[in-house]
Amino acid sequence: MTKIFSILLLFVFLIPVTYSQEVLTGITVNELIKNKSPEIKKKCGCKGESKESALHLPFLERFSGKGVFPDESKWEDKNVFINQSFPFRSVDHGVATFDALNSNGEMYDDANWVSFKADYLTSKTIRTDSVFEPVAKKLEISDSLYLSFFYQPQGRGDEPEPWDSLVLQFGYPSGDTVFSHMDSIDVLVDYYLQLYNTDTIFPGDTLWAPPGCNPNVFSISYTYLSDPNAWVKVPCDSVFVPEIKWQTVWQTEGMKLIDFQKKYKRNFVQVLIPLDSSKFLSPLFRFRFYNIASIASDIVPSWKSNCDQWNIDRVYLNYGRSIDDTAYQEVAFADRAPSFLRRYRAMPYRQYVSDAYNSISESFKMYYNNLDNIPHQVNYRYVAKRIGGDEGYSYPQGGLDFTLQPYSAEQFSDTLEPWKIDAEPCQEDYQCPFVGQYFPLYYDIDSMSYLITHYLEITDPGGTQYVDSVSSVQGFYNYYAYDDGVPELGYSVVPAGAQCAYKFTVNKPDTLRGVQIYFNRTVDNANEVYFKLKVWRDNNGVPGQVIYSEENVKVKWNTGTIYGFYYYKFTEPVVVQGDFYVGWEQYQNVSLNIGFDADSDENDKIFYTLDGDWQQSSFHGALLIRPVVGFKGFVGIEENTSGNGLKFNVYPNPAAGVIRFDKFFVSNSDADRLVIIDLFGRKVKSVSLNNNVVDVSLLPPGFYIVNILKGGKSYTSRFLKK
Repeated sequence: MTKIFSILLLFVFLIPVTYSQEVLTGITVNELIKNKSPEIKKKCGCKGESKESALHLPFLERFSGKGVFPDESKWEDKNVFINQSFPFRSVDHGVATFDALNSNGEMYDDANWVSFKADYLTSKTIRTDSVFEPVAKKLEISDSLYLSFFYQPQGRGDEPEPWDSLVLQFGYPSGDTVFSHMDSIDVLVDYYLQLYNTDTIFPGDTLWAPPGCNPNVFSISYTYLSDPNAWVKVPCDSVFVPEIKWQTVWQTEGMKLIDFQKKYKRNFVQVLIPLDSSKFLSPLFRFRFYNIASIASDIVPSWKSNCDQWNIDRVYLNYGRSIDDTAYQEVAFADRAPSFLRRYRAMPYRQYVSDAYNSISESFKMYYNNLDNIPHQVNYRYVAKRIGGDEGYSYPQGGLDFTLQPYSAEQFSDTLEPWKIDAEPCQEDYQCPFVGQYFPLYYDIDSMSYLITHYLEITDPGGTQYVDSVSSVQGFYNYYAYDDGVPELGYSVVPAGAQCAYKFTVNKPDTLRGVQIYFNRTVDNANEVYFKLKVWRDNNGVPGQVIYSEENVKVKWNTGTIYGFYYYKFTEPVVVQGDFYVGWEQYQNVSLNIGFDADSDENDKIFYTLDGDWQQSSFHGALLIRPVVGFKGFVGIEENTSGNGLKFNVYPNPAAGVIRFDKFFVSNSDADRLVIIDLFGRKVKSVSLNNNVVDVSLLPPGFYIVNILKGGKSYTSRFLKK
């Protein structure tokens, strides 16, 4: 679909466009890969260095490490992207993503709209001829070796077209040898000083290989060498290695994720391929995956972007298997750790403190996989620990015990779109665990963050114990974020004059000081253009009055960090309250290519227009745009008493036995509640509003926050318990 959009948009440059359009494209640069690329440059081998030994069976890769590159102890190349962002409901919360970006995180030089070979993932050499534990044994065809893996097209990225494909090949020695590289050796400079009876080796002098090496190879000195104790590297001998031939053993054509799900009733499908020829039983066996991709267009650089994602997970090679060997006594999280916030993934701490009751979600969704073919009794819990502090808690006490059905037996909804699946109600508590308590409420700090680690454990009596975990950071900083910081796609509106506005909500009036934006890079930085930065008030659910406008703002990138947002500081701070919108107006018919997080669903907050008739976005995701607010230098208005975060009084204050509040709040509705929270964020009391007196005699002395939720509005107060 992305390519079709892009090809149609070529006509934007040829004919006038009289209405606003929004477009999703792939990303042209993967910042995580690009910023890590120096790590993958290979060092020259030297004579005498230890040679890498072949891997032994079993071979297992879950792609669950923290790095963005494949584990170098198992894989030869670094083209694919190891991540948890691109898959939709992965097998065990980590995949290798194949796309159109190279190991530097940039578009391949030969990328074109027809087709080209893109990412490779090649295993190290694996001994498939023998096993060595528990007893050494030579392997035969009858020992039934199988390679298995799970795969998924598109995920949360761009779908591969039917003419694109994912390919698996087996590599085996042909019996011939081929030149591999020139081996080298470190030699003391003193050897050449004595050999040539001189005190200096000059640039351009010939350095012949020393005794023990091939006498016909040499290098040319490129600098002055006079220190006899220094070392110089010179060629030693040509290295020939067994020739490896590659045989395609499996491939599949591209398709949309939704079509894949409808066809297989799964998010990921497992494939098993037998090593059914004696040529594959070798001390030099390898296997590799690669994808064939095709970009949308190589004519207009601003639309030339990443595409055709495939995700693979849990690659497993071993003997003694069969085509029915599809089960594993393991449980795993199928997605990343969620946010505990009701609206955002990150928000300012002071805004959280002003209305903690409505800022924190009551519960959150978790997704699990049982990779076995039988049900397992499992236990789930999470631990929240303040980063840089001592506060923390575990929830629930003793964990949640439940039965997890096999992955192969799970019911798969025909409502397949990710945003619809995420919106489906939970049937059991373990599907939507409760947020155990509020985060601490301090009034003298501006930021705070928590590390939240979720644990899933098999608890069958007498069974094999297995534990999986996944972690995330819950941040309270000086900005609002709906996104997770990783753009799977790019968002644009066209033509010139089109506007886009992104909705945010503050709990109490605050000062908007600027906005952080992440722009995807396009080929030759073709989106490095000017635009108008704007802020709007709300007008009954759509952007209204413009309250800030800055001309000639240029697309820029923060090159100092991975996926770094560029901060556009406003020339004058803006006071915002309730709902407000930040966004831009186009000057040109080009794609600004704003980062788009397809792992969220905030399309009801994204609006676009050309003629003032605002339309809600049809794309499900979140823009990488983050408004920055700050208390320092607050220009000052009285806090409004409309919307959320309203104040009320409790008395007496300090209190010893009971507190009272205005009878206006008394209600017979079960939905209307009064909640008391301590300064560590723990909910210590929750009562109905059937009278205006609350017993607090059993609470320990200290400060407390009181929230009243009535009629969909939240009211806040505080008191001191003597």
